[in-house]
Amino acid sequence: MQVQGGREESAVLVPLFADAGGATHAVFTERRHDLRRHAGEISFPGGRRDPGEELIETALREAHEEIGLPSGVVQVVGALEPVGTYVTNYAIYPFVGVIEPGFEWVIGEAEVAQVLELPLAALVAGAGERQMKRRGITFRTHTYEVGSHVIWGATARIVADLLERLRGL
Repeated sequence: MQVQGGREESAVLVPLFADAGGATHAVFTERRHDLRRHAGEISFPGGRRDPGEELIETALREAHEEIGLPSGVVQVVGALEPVGTYVTNYAIYPFVGVIEPGFEWVIGEAEVAQVLELPLAALVAGAGERQMKRRGITFRTHTYEVGSHVIWGATARIVADLLERLRGL
């Protein structure tokens, strides 16, 4: 499938868990602020597909590299619609995985500043639009704001698809 806005294949894992009270959380990373690409942005763990690798393998490998999540503890339950990035030309294939709560994250310090466990209810409550400026271009975009964290771009489109699919459950 050709994804609008992206030719370089990549994959992300959308880890979900239910806390002791039954609230579902999604696991995100905040990228380091000194990176050349996507600095400081909030995203799901993931990255570029290696040659010969299946996309699900990419998502699981990258989640292990970035947040220390072993593939053996992830129950992959499905995939979301792929999304493209326009500036960096990635086609991102998101896979949803269920994990147990309370995992001790091991941050891949080369890329990740911190791991965020955000309740889906907070994402829904923080949905909106805002004006942003990147690379000198001002634009209006859909966002999710939780505390001081702003999710936008391809990650916001993945979150929107996830929330829409979960709404009927």
